[in-house]
Amino acid sequence: MLETPCLMIDLKKMERNIRDMAGIVHKCGVKLRPHIKTHKIPSIAKKQLDGGAVGITTAKVSEAEVMARHGIQDIFIAYPVIGDAKIERVLKLNQTTRLTVGVDSRQGASRLAELAKAAKRTLNVRLEVDTGLKRTGVPYEKAVDLAEAIHSFPSLQLTGIYTFRGALLREEPTRDLESAGLEEGEMAVTLANRIRERGIPLQDVSVGSTPTAAYAARVKGVTEVRPGTYVFYDRMQAELGVCSLDDCAASVLVTVVSRPTEDRIVIDGGSKTFATDIQPNTPPLHLTGFGHVVGHPDIVFERMTEEHGMLKVTKDHPFQVGDRIRIIPKHICSTVNLHNRVTLESGSGENVEWEVSARGHLT
Repeated sequence: MLETPCLMIDLKKMERNIRDMAGIVHKCGVKLRPHIKTHKIPSIAKKQLDGGAVGITTAKVSEAEVMARHGIQDIFIAYPVIGDAKIERVLKLNQTTRLTVGVDSRQGASRLAELAKAAKRTLNVRLEVDTGLKRTGVPYEKAVDLAEAIHSFPSLQLTGIYTFRGALLREEPTRDLESAGLEEGEMAVTLANRIRERGIPLQDVSVGSTPTAAYAARVKGVTEVRPGTYVFYDRMQAELGVCSLDDCAASVLVTVVSRPTEDRIVIDGGSKTFATDIQPNTPPLHLTGFGHVVGHPDIVFERMTEEHGMLKVTKDHPFQVGDRIRIIPKHICSTVNLHNRVTLESGSGENVEWEVSARGHLT
């Protein structure tokens, strides 16, 4: 019998999600490069590659190192690589892997170029552009000049641009995912063409998160999309309308450890089990609680401490100490990063554990 709390993965649903996204993207004639931040598991990345992905995306050098050790050969680190130690690791990884890294500043590009030159290597880079999320990325209006500066470094090969925007439309959160995706794609293509007018032969225009990938991929000139959450989906994506709750391949199995009052049950999963980065009742979705209780949509997962989850129930709910329930997390990416392993349900009655190999790889 499985010990709880336990992160469960429905293998058939996951494989269907992988297959469906690949079909949507390929129909548009665009490459799929999924972000492994959601699952952090090499075996799942290989399933995505077998399903038609051209390579993978990571956020950190250490994630790329884990994936490369498991035989994955085409990796994009979609994050500015800053610091000599990290750059040296990138250059080492680049000896055995088809690697591309993100840059968003002249300072960062200059140091990459210096160390690449010293190692007598050429490093592929993509310029990250801020299209409204106000995170990393050169401001949109400054991107052409920075592209020219990066292009001037002989040891760097500027292959393209990329952006991450999420569900934004005119820089505001939206549920109109089609308009958001089309706007994201059009902004990136327009910018890429302006850079090409300066004599820089960009190949890659990489955009698209799980909510927007299917729409951004329609834009002529977009070459690649990088969704991540789609492999499992979660309650946020279901609320956005990207998927149904039944499409969610990941859930957390927990045990009721206490029912101290008629209107409260306590489970053995708290903030060390479920992500807390998306708080309840925050825009744009204003979701109640920290997850969806499967089979009981009226129950509210209202608060957590480290080891306890408190769920509001009505007195007619029959839950007793020892009962087990499943919860679809609000945000699956951060939830996976709290677990050392996942349990795959194949439908045959046999469960298989997979290590979350890139969990906690933050450098």
